[in-house]
Amino acid sequence: MGVTIEQLADEMFEMVKRDTGVKKYKSMDLQKAMAKKYGDDIDKSMCKGAVRALIDSGRCVYTYFGGSFIEIPHEEGAAKRLDKEE
Repeated sequence: MGVTIEQLADEMFEMVKRDTGVKKYKSMDLQKAMAKKYGDDIDKSMCKGAVRALIDSGRCVYTYFGGSFIEIPHEEGAAKRLDKEE
């Protein structure tokens, strides 16, 4: 049974979501975790495609703090307050 890019993206998203505020992941960290889990069922290009899908979908964003990290987008506090007042 083959693993799809969408499945990899979903698993990567869950890892990032689970560890938000605890650990920051680089793209390579996510690729290594998926390679460890799936072994020969996936390749590097599939992992890169899954990261790209996460970013393109808006579920994750790149942040830059001494390196590129993949994180859940932060919500704007002021925008949330305005929405609640209306």
